[in-house]
Amino acid sequence: MISFIICLVALILGYLIYGKVVEGVFGPDDRPTPAMEKADGVDFIALPTWKIFMIQFLNIAGTGPIFGAIMGAKFGPSSYLWIVFGCIFAGAVHDYLSGMVSMRNGGIGLPEVIGKYMGTKMRTAMLVLTVFLLIVVGAIFIYSPAVILGGICGSLTFWIVAIFIYYIIATMLPIKKIIGRVYPLFAASLLFMALALLVMLLVKWPTIPEIWDGLGNRAMEASPTWKDNIFPCLFIVISCGAISGFHATQSPLMGRCLGSERMGRPVFYGAMITEGIVAMIWAAIGSYFFYASPQPGYELQSVAGNSGFATSAPHVVNIICRDWLGMVGGILALLGIVAAPITTGDTALRSARLIIADFLKVSQKKTKPRLYITIPLFLLTFSLLMWQVANPEGFGVLWQYLGWFNQCLTAITLWTLTVYLIKERKMYMITYVPAVFMTIVTSTYFFVSGQLLGLPAMVGYPLGLCVSAVVWGTFHLWYLKYKKSVGTNDEGEKV
Repeated sequence: MISFIICLVALILGYLIYGKVVEGVFGPDDRPTPAMEKADGVDFIALPTWKIFMIQFLNIAGTGPIFGAIMGAKFGPSSYLWIVFGCIFAGAVHDYLSGMVSMRNGGIGLPEVIGKYMGTKMRTAMLVLTVFLLIVVGAIFIYSPAVILGGICGSLTFWIVAIFIYYIIATMLPIKKIIGRVYPLFAASLLFMALALLVMLLVKWPTIPEIWDGLGNRAMEASPTWKDNIFPCLFIVISCGAISGFHATQSPLMGRCLGSERMGRPVFYGAMITEGIVAMIWAAIGSYFFYASPQPGYELQSVAGNSGFATSAPHVVNIICRDWLGMVGGILALLGIVAAPITTGDTALRSARLIIADFLKVSQKKTKPRLYITIPLFLLTFSLLMWQVANPEGFGVLWQYLGWFNQCLTAITLWTLTVYLIKERKMYMITYVPAVFMTIVTSTYFFVSGQLLGLPAMVGYPLGLCVSAVVWGTFHLWYLKYKKSVGTNDEGEKV
């Protein structure tokens, strides 16, 4: 528990200290924001900063910092370090700059940002990748809560239809109608649940593994069937609690609602740090459930869904919340497992609509142009959803690839932000270092993960490093050529 407390303090200090550094590098000022210059009452509309923060937090969080942190905790205390360092030096920087760069360019979506700084070919490729990612998120987050709700009351079909209709309405309506009114309440509920569980952790003060007890792969010791290595698997399993490419698709959504650039740090950087704190709480709970001494938590709860070390993340949430928080905990657990993915899914599809509209340069102020994009978008989502329902392995297949696609998007976004900082003659190392790291993570994961190619380590790791070297070399060739074309030295100064 000492490691846990230190990590919580580190996250807060990260916001106060490094967040200020990152803000200083970008340099927010008092220029009019897209919410002021392009106000349309639908997507570009100024909202109170506290409300934007709550919406941003819920948009990027969902169940990611809960489920990912629980499964990541199986690796051991190394998960703590990834959440802290990943969140402060990579995830929050990624979220902040993707939102602020979007605002500086009129509130454009992620593919447009990438296209401006990486070229038109990359823009088109990223449009396809990003929209596909968002459609997959939308489809998954219709199906998974529908399954849970169908097990409580009603049928699976009824809940799929009900959630699907809600998605269409939320995607079409002005952002203040549903998202602006309901999301802050859901976000407050998630924060309340995290706070209540934090209090219970402090009261119970369980004996759980500390960082100084070793950073090895505890899962391999606990389960003979465990095959995932800490590197790179931990950095894919825990994404939303540390760094996630999906967040870069959501930050522009809120960037269109900010009335001042100076509110970017509390909204974008602050929401990511808050998500990191939630992830840390659930990582500690996961550590208690799988590794507490003298008895792991799963041995103390003989309830439905408990299958020991193999217990799934949703069942861990249900078991812990009901045991620690009683009936209220059961309600909050249901909210976390059902409401959170639904709200993440609908904003994913809203982002997809806006990204496509940006690409086609179609104004979204009137209803008819919104329908032109929404109808085919939802037809694709519905087709993917039906494939999930018909295929017993459909959900698992989509979920496996979603994590890797998501972190690939992270790496591409970080490289784009690095190019932006170089062109603006700002300190680009704040994105360059995490860009290199995430490139190595995604490249090696593609080759060694059993969910993808599953090559032997002696083959997969060198191949991953070779791909990373090619990406790194390509960037540096561009950098040298760019410096020569503008006549600057390594510090960005004119020569």
